[in-house]
Amino acid sequence: MNVEGRPRHTIEPLPGRRAVQILDQTLLPHEIVWRELTTTAEAAHAIRVMQVRGAPLIGATAAHGLAFALTTDPSDAALAAAHAELLATRPTAVNLRWALDRVHTRVATLSPAARADAAWAEASQICADDVATNAAIGRHGLKLFRSVFAAKPAAARPVLNVLTHCNAGWLGCVDWGTALAPVYQAHDAGLPVHVWVSETRPRNQGASLTAWELTQHGVPHTLVVDNAAGHLLQRGLVDLCIVGADRVAANGDVANKIGTYLKALAARAHGVPFYVALPLSTFDPTTADGVRDIPIEQRSAREVTHAVGRGADGASAEVLLTTPTTPARNDAFDVTPAALVTALITERGACPATPEGLARLAIGI
Repeated sequence: MNVEGRPRHTIEPLPGRRAVQILDQTLLPHEIVWRELTTTAEAAHAIRVMQVRGAPLIGATAAHGLAFALTTDPSDAALAAAHAELLATRPTAVNLRWALDRVHTRVATLSPAARADAAWAEASQICADDVATNAAIGRHGLKLFRSVFAAKPAAARPVLNVLTHCNAGWLGCVDWGTALAPVYQAHDAGLPVHVWVSETRPRNQGASLTAWELTQHGVPHTLVVDNAAGHLLQRGLVDLCIVGADRVAANGDVANKIGTYLKALAARAHGVPFYVALPLSTFDPTTADGVRDIPIEQRSAREVTHAVGRGADGASAEVLLTTPTTPARNDAFDVTPAALVTALITERGACPATPEGLARLAIGI
Protein backbone atom coordinates (compact mmCIF):
# COMPACT_ATOMS: atom_id res chain seq x y z
CA MET A 1 0.00 0.00 0.00
CA ASN A 2 1.04 3.59 -0.40
CA VAL A 3 2.72 5.99 2.01
CA GLU A 4 3.07 9.46 0.48
CA GLY A 5 2.72 7.90 -2.95
CA ARG A 6 5.35 5.21 -2.43
CA PRO A 7 4.53 1.49 -1.96
CA ARG A 8 5.67 0.38 1.50
CA HIS A 9 5.34 -2.50 3.96
CA THR A 10 4.68 -1.90 7.65
CA ILE A 11 7.80 -3.88 8.56
CA GLU A 12 10.80 -3.84 6.23
CA PRO A 13 14.27 -5.41 6.40
CA LEU A 14 17.23 -3.05 6.36
CA PRO A 15 19.57 -4.12 3.54
CA GLY A 16 22.75 -5.88 4.58
CA ARG A 17 21.83 -5.98 8.27
CA ARG A 18 19.96 -8.14 10.76
CA ALA A 19 17.53 -5.34 11.45
CA VAL A 20 14.08 -4.17 10.42
CA GLN A 21 12.26 -0.87 10.42
CA ILE A 22 8.66 -0.41 11.46
CA LEU A 23 6.20 2.41 10.94
CA ASP A 24 5.47 3.76 14.43
CA GLN A 25 1.67 3.67 14.55
CA THR A 26 1.44 5.52 17.87
CA LEU A 27 2.40 8.73 16.04
CA LEU A 28 -0.06 8.45 13.16
CA PRO A 29 -1.76 10.29 11.57
CA HIS A 30 0.28 13.37 12.43
CA GLU A 31 3.82 12.04 12.07
CA ILE A 32 5.33 9.40 9.79
CA VAL A 33 8.27 7.93 11.69
CA TRP A 34 10.13 4.70 10.91
CA ARG A 35 11.85 3.04 13.87
CA GLU A 36 14.68 0.55 13.72
CA LEU A 37 14.47 -2.74 15.62
CA THR A 38 17.57 -4.82 16.29
CA THR A 39 16.92 -6.59 19.59
CA THR A 40 14.31 -8.82 21.20
CA ALA A 41 13.63 -6.15 23.81
CA GLU A 42 12.96 -3.54 21.12
CA ALA A 43 10.58 -5.89 19.29
CA ALA A 44 8.75 -6.71 22.53
CA HIS A 45 8.46 -3.01 23.38
CA ALA A 46 7.09 -2.19 19.92
CA ILE A 47 4.38 -4.81 20.34
CA ARG A 48 3.56 -3.94 23.95
CA VAL A 49 3.13 -0.18 23.42
CA MET A 50 1.39 -0.72 20.07
CA GLN A 51 3.97 0.86 17.79
CA VAL A 52 2.96 -2.21 15.80
CA ARG A 53 -0.53 -3.68 16.22
CA GLY A 54 -2.92 -5.94 14.40
CA ALA A 55 -2.67 -9.70 14.80
CA PRO A 56 -0.67 -10.49 11.61
CA LEU A 57 1.82 -7.66 12.11
CA ILE A 58 2.29 -8.55 15.78
CA GLY A 59 3.20 -12.08 14.66
CA ALA A 60 5.63 -10.88 12.01
CA THR A 61 7.34 -8.52 14.48
CA ALA A 62 7.58 -11.24 17.14
CA ALA A 63 9.14 -13.63 14.62
CA HIS A 64 11.89 -11.10 13.97
CA GLY A 65 12.29 -10.58 17.72
CA LEU A 66 13.06 -14.28 18.08
CA ALA A 67 15.55 -14.07 15.23
CA PHE A 68 17.28 -11.14 16.94
CA ALA A 69 17.70 -13.23 20.10
CA LEU A 70 19.28 -16.14 18.25
CA THR A 71 21.67 -13.81 16.45
CA THR A 72 23.06 -12.83 19.84
CA ASP A 73 22.78 -16.19 21.61
CA PRO A 74 21.60 -19.32 19.73
CA SER A 75 21.34 -21.52 22.84
CA ASP A 76 18.22 -23.39 23.93
CA ALA A 77 18.02 -21.18 27.01
CA ALA A 78 18.09 -17.98 24.97
CA LEU A 79 15.48 -19.38 22.56
CA ALA A 80 13.13 -20.26 25.44
CA ALA A 81 13.64 -16.92 27.18
CA ALA A 82 12.99 -14.86 24.06
CA HIS A 83 9.92 -16.93 23.20
CA ALA A 84 8.49 -16.33 26.69
CA GLU A 85 9.32 -12.60 26.66
CA LEU A 86 7.63 -12.01 23.32
CA LEU A 87 4.63 -14.23 24.06
CA ALA A 88 3.85 -12.18 27.19
CA THR A 89 3.50 -8.89 25.30
CA ARG A 90 -0.16 -9.29 24.18
CA PRO A 91 -2.52 -12.06 25.39
CA THR A 92 -5.43 -12.02 22.93
CA ALA A 93 -4.04 -12.12 19.37
CA VAL A 94 -3.30 -15.76 18.49
CA ASN A 95 -0.94 -14.88 15.61
CA LEU A 96 1.67 -13.91 18.18
CA ARG A 97 1.93 -17.46 19.49
CA TRP A 98 1.54 -18.92 16.00
CA ALA A 99 4.49 -16.97 14.59
CA LEU A 100 6.73 -17.64 17.58
CA ASP A 101 5.95 -21.36 17.44
CA ARG A 102 6.61 -21.42 13.71
CA VAL A 103 10.11 -19.97 14.15
CA HIS A 104 10.75 -22.15 17.21
CA THR A 105 9.80 -25.30 15.30
CA ARG A 106 12.02 -24.31 12.40
CA VAL A 107 15.15 -23.87 14.53
CA ALA A 108 14.68 -26.24 17.48
CA THR A 109 16.39 -29.25 15.88
CA LEU A 110 19.18 -27.26 14.23
CA SER A 111 22.68 -26.81 15.55
CA PRO A 112 23.22 -23.52 17.39
CA ALA A 113 25.43 -22.26 14.55
CA ALA A 114 22.59 -22.64 12.02
CA ARG A 115 19.79 -21.16 14.08
CA ALA A 116 20.16 -17.44 13.48
CA ASP A 117 20.12 -17.72 9.68
CA ALA A 118 17.16 -20.12 9.77
CA ALA A 119 15.18 -17.90 12.15
CA TRP A 120 15.80 -14.82 10.04
CA ALA A 121 14.73 -16.68 6.88
CA GLU A 122 11.58 -17.95 8.59
CA ALA A 123 10.65 -14.47 9.85
CA SER A 124 11.11 -13.11 6.33
CA GLN A 125 8.95 -15.91 4.95
CA ILE A 126 6.21 -15.13 7.47
CA CYS A 127 6.15 -11.58 6.09
CA ALA A 128 6.05 -12.76 2.47
CA ASP A 129 3.30 -15.25 3.28
CA ASP A 130 1.27 -12.50 4.96
CA VAL A 131 1.34 -10.37 1.82
CA ALA A 132 0.18 -13.28 -0.36
CA THR A 133 -2.42 -14.38 2.18
CA ASN A 134 -4.01 -10.95 2.46
CA ALA A 135 -4.07 -10.48 -1.30
CA ALA A 136 -6.01 -13.76 -1.50
CA ILE A 137 -8.39 -12.61 1.26
CA GLY A 138 -8.97 -9.50 -0.82
CA ARG A 139 -9.85 -11.51 -3.93
CA HIS A 140 -12.36 -13.68 -2.07
CA GLY A 141 -13.84 -10.66 -0.31
CA LEU A 142 -14.15 -8.78 -3.60
CA LYS A 143 -16.45 -11.52 -4.92
CA LEU A 144 -18.77 -10.95 -1.95
CA PHE A 145 -18.58 -7.18 -2.42
CA ARG A 146 -19.59 -7.55 -6.08
CA SER A 147 -22.49 -9.81 -5.09
CA VAL A 148 -23.82 -7.35 -2.50
CA PHE A 149 -23.42 -4.45 -4.93
CA ALA A 150 -25.26 -6.30 -7.71
CA ALA A 151 -28.15 -7.08 -5.35
CA LYS A 152 -28.76 -3.40 -4.56
CA PRO A 153 -31.75 -1.74 -6.24
CA ALA A 154 -30.59 0.07 -9.37
CA ALA A 155 -31.48 3.46 -7.92
CA ALA A 156 -29.32 2.80 -4.84
CA ARG A 157 -26.34 1.40 -6.76
CA PRO A 158 -24.10 4.44 -7.27
CA VAL A 159 -21.91 3.33 -4.34
CA LEU A 160 -21.23 0.33 -2.09
CA ASN A 161 -21.26 1.53 1.52
CA VAL A 162 -19.00 -0.51 3.80
CA LEU A 163 -18.80 -0.16 7.58
CA THR A 164 -15.61 -1.21 9.35
CA HIS A 165 -14.32 -1.00 12.91
CA CYS A 166 -10.83 -0.55 14.35
CA ASN A 167 -8.01 -1.01 11.83
CA ALA A 168 -7.76 -4.21 9.83
CA GLY A 169 -5.95 -2.63 6.91
CA TRP A 170 -2.35 -2.87 5.82
CA LEU A 171 -1.26 -1.13 9.03
CA GLY A 172 -2.37 -4.23 10.96
CA CYS A 173 -0.53 -6.56 8.57
CA VAL A 174 2.58 -6.48 6.42
CA ASP A 175 0.55 -5.36 3.40
CA TRP A 176 -3.02 -5.22 2.02
CA GLY A 177 -4.72 -5.88 5.37
CA THR A 178 -7.53 -8.32 6.11
CA ALA A 179 -10.87 -6.48 6.27
CA LEU A 180 -9.60 -3.68 4.04
CA ALA A 181 -7.98 -5.94 1.43
CA PRO A 182 -11.27 -6.35 -0.48
CA VAL A 183 -11.91 -2.62 -0.07
CA TYR A 184 -8.61 -1.79 -1.76
CA GLN A 185 -9.14 -4.37 -4.47
CA ALA A 186 -12.68 -3.10 -5.08
CA HIS A 187 -11.41 0.47 -5.35
CA ASP A 188 -8.56 -0.51 -7.67
CA ALA A 189 -10.99 -2.52 -9.84
CA GLY A 190 -13.30 0.46 -10.28
CA LEU A 191 -16.11 -0.71 -8.00
CA PRO A 192 -17.49 2.47 -6.38
CA VAL A 193 -16.82 1.81 -2.71
CA HIS A 194 -17.21 4.14 0.26
CA VAL A 195 -16.10 3.25 3.79
CA TRP A 196 -17.78 4.33 7.01
CA VAL A 197 -14.85 4.43 9.46
CA SER A 198 -15.78 3.84 13.09
CA GLU A 199 -13.51 5.94 15.32
CA THR A 200 -12.77 3.01 17.69
CA ARG A 201 -12.40 4.48 21.15
CA PRO A 202 -10.41 4.43 23.33
CA ARG A 203 -7.26 4.30 21.15
CA ASN A 204 -9.01 5.64 18.05
CA GLN A 205 -7.46 3.21 15.58
CA GLY A 206 -10.23 3.96 13.11
CA ALA A 207 -9.75 7.71 13.29
CA SER A 208 -5.97 7.67 13.47
CA LEU A 209 -5.08 4.65 11.32
CA THR A 210 -7.88 3.47 9.04
CA ALA A 211 -8.83 6.96 7.89
CA TRP A 212 -5.14 7.75 7.34
CA GLU A 213 -4.37 4.71 5.21
CA LEU A 214 -7.56 5.06 3.16
CA THR A 215 -6.55 8.67 2.49
CA GLN A 216 -3.09 7.52 1.41
CA HIS A 217 -4.64 5.15 -1.14
CA GLY A 218 -7.38 7.52 -2.29
CA VAL A 219 -10.36 5.44 -1.09
CA PRO A 220 -13.52 7.52 -0.34
CA HIS A 221 -14.43 7.32 3.34
CA THR A 222 -16.19 9.14 6.17
CA LEU A 223 -15.26 9.04 9.86
CA VAL A 224 -18.13 8.49 12.30
CA VAL A 225 -18.29 8.18 16.07
CA ASP A 226 -18.60 4.62 17.37
CA ASN A 227 -22.17 5.15 18.56
CA ALA A 228 -23.34 6.20 15.07
CA ALA A 229 -23.04 2.70 13.58
CA GLY A 230 -26.49 1.52 14.66
CA HIS A 231 -28.06 4.71 13.34
CA LEU A 232 -26.39 4.30 9.92
CA LEU A 233 -27.50 0.68 9.71
CA GLN A 234 -31.05 1.59 10.70
CA ARG A 235 -31.19 4.28 7.98
CA GLY A 236 -30.10 1.87 5.26
CA LEU A 237 -26.79 3.66 4.76
CA VAL A 238 -24.66 0.52 5.15
CA ASP A 239 -24.59 -2.33 2.62
CA LEU A 240 -22.19 -4.59 4.48
CA CYS A 241 -19.96 -4.67 7.55
CA ILE A 242 -16.47 -6.14 7.51
CA VAL A 243 -13.96 -6.38 10.36
CA GLY A 244 -10.78 -8.26 11.14
CA ALA A 245 -10.10 -10.60 14.05
CA ASP A 246 -7.46 -11.28 16.66
CA ARG A 247 -8.65 -14.82 17.35
CA VAL A 248 -11.38 -17.13 16.07
CA ALA A 249 -12.33 -20.06 18.27
CA ALA A 250 -13.14 -23.57 17.07
CA ASN A 251 -16.87 -22.81 17.29
CA GLY A 252 -16.55 -19.71 15.08
CA ASP A 253 -16.72 -17.06 17.83
CA VAL A 254 -14.65 -14.00 16.92
CA ALA A 255 -12.49 -11.86 19.20
CA ASN A 256 -11.87 -8.38 17.83
CA LYS A 257 -11.50 -4.81 19.04
CA ILE A 258 -14.00 -3.74 21.70
CA GLY A 259 -17.18 -2.47 20.04
CA THR A 260 -17.28 -5.13 17.31
CA TYR A 261 -20.00 -7.12 19.09
CA LEU A 262 -22.39 -4.13 19.20
CA LYS A 263 -21.95 -3.57 15.46
CA ALA A 264 -22.65 -7.23 14.76
CA LEU A 265 -25.85 -7.02 16.83
CA ALA A 266 -27.00 -3.92 14.96
CA ALA A 267 -26.16 -5.48 11.59
CA ARG A 268 -28.22 -8.56 12.43
CA ALA A 269 -31.15 -6.39 13.55
CA HIS A 270 -31.23 -4.64 10.18
CA GLY A 271 -30.43 -7.56 7.89
CA VAL A 272 -26.98 -6.33 6.85
CA PRO A 273 -24.22 -8.90 6.16
CA PHE A 274 -21.48 -8.97 8.80
CA TYR A 275 -18.21 -10.42 7.51
CA VAL A 276 -14.98 -11.21 9.35
CA ALA A 277 -11.79 -11.32 7.28
CA LEU A 278 -8.74 -13.12 8.65
CA PRO A 279 -5.84 -15.39 7.74
CA LEU A 280 -6.03 -19.05 8.71
CA SER A 281 -3.26 -18.41 11.23
CA THR A 282 -5.81 -16.48 13.32
CA PHE A 283 -7.95 -19.57 13.89
CA ASP A 284 -7.36 -21.17 17.26
CA PRO A 285 -8.60 -24.78 17.29
CA THR A 286 -7.42 -25.17 20.90
CA THR A 287 -10.09 -22.73 22.12
CA ALA A 288 -13.46 -24.47 21.98
CA ASP A 289 -15.76 -21.60 22.93
CA GLY A 290 -14.72 -18.02 22.22
CA VAL A 291 -17.19 -16.23 24.46
CA ARG A 292 -16.22 -18.39 27.41
CA ASP A 293 -12.52 -19.08 26.81
CA ILE A 294 -10.75 -16.34 24.84
CA PRO A 295 -8.67 -14.21 27.24
CA ILE A 296 -9.52 -10.51 27.03
CA GLU A 297 -6.63 -8.10 27.45
CA GLN A 298 -7.12 -5.45 30.11
CA ARG A 299 -5.24 -2.30 29.17
CA SER A 300 -4.45 0.84 31.12
CA ALA A 301 -7.38 2.93 32.33
CA ARG A 302 -5.40 5.94 31.13
CA GLU A 303 -6.35 5.09 27.55
CA VAL A 304 -9.98 5.74 28.52
CA THR A 305 -9.53 8.79 30.76
CA HIS A 306 -7.08 10.54 28.43
CA ALA A 307 -6.82 11.24 24.71
CA VAL A 308 -3.93 12.22 22.48
CA GLY A 309 -4.25 14.78 19.71
CA ARG A 310 -2.53 17.64 17.95
CA GLY A 311 -3.04 21.17 19.24
CA ALA A 312 -3.25 24.46 17.35
CA ASP A 313 0.51 24.85 17.79
CA GLY A 314 1.11 21.63 15.85
CA ALA A 315 2.41 19.73 18.86
CA SER A 316 0.96 16.42 20.04
CA ALA A 317 -0.46 16.46 23.54
CA GLU A 318 -2.33 14.19 25.92
CA VAL A 319 -5.40 15.66 27.58
CA LEU A 320 -7.49 14.49 30.52
CA LEU A 321 -11.15 13.84 29.65
CA THR A 322 -12.46 13.12 33.15
CA THR A 323 -11.94 14.24 36.71
CA PRO A 324 -8.55 13.05 37.96
CA THR A 325 -10.15 10.48 40.27
CA THR A 326 -12.64 8.92 37.84
CA PRO A 327 -12.10 5.13 37.68
CA ALA A 328 -12.20 3.47 34.25
CA ARG A 329 -12.22 -0.05 32.85
CA ASN A 330 -10.47 -0.79 29.57
CA ASP A 331 -11.32 -4.15 28.00
CA ALA A 332 -9.38 -4.11 24.72
CA PHE A 333 -11.50 -6.74 22.93
CA ASP A 334 -14.92 -8.30 22.89
CA VAL A 335 -16.19 -11.57 21.40
CA THR A 336 -18.84 -11.72 18.70
CA PRO A 337 -20.78 -15.01 18.80
CA ALA A 338 -20.53 -17.05 15.62
CA ALA A 339 -24.31 -16.84 15.08
CA LEU A 340 -23.94 -13.12 14.26
CA VAL A 341 -21.25 -13.65 11.60
CA THR A 342 -22.49 -13.97 8.02
CA ALA A 343 -19.24 -15.52 6.82
CA LEU A 344 -15.55 -15.78 7.59
CA ILE A 345 -13.33 -14.70 4.69
CA THR A 346 -9.92 -16.40 4.54
CA GLU A 347 -7.20 -16.90 1.96
CA ARG A 348 -8.87 -20.20 1.02
CA GLY A 349 -12.31 -18.70 0.52
CA ALA A 350 -15.37 -17.78 2.55
CA CYS A 351 -17.19 -20.14 4.88
CA PRO A 352 -19.89 -20.09 7.57
CA ALA A 353 -18.64 -19.35 11.08
CA THR A 354 -19.31 -22.93 12.19
CA PRO A 355 -17.12 -25.95 12.94
CA GLU A 356 -18.51 -27.55 9.79
CA GLY A 357 -17.72 -24.50 7.69
CA LEU A 358 -14.20 -24.35 9.06
CA ALA A 359 -13.73 -28.06 8.38
CA ARG A 360 -14.63 -27.50 4.73
CA LEU A 361 -11.58 -25.27 4.47
CA ALA A 362 -9.50 -28.25 5.66
CA ILE A 363 -7.77 -26.42 8.49
CA GLY A 364 -8.02 -29.28 10.92
CA ILE A 365 -10.83 -28.01 13.13
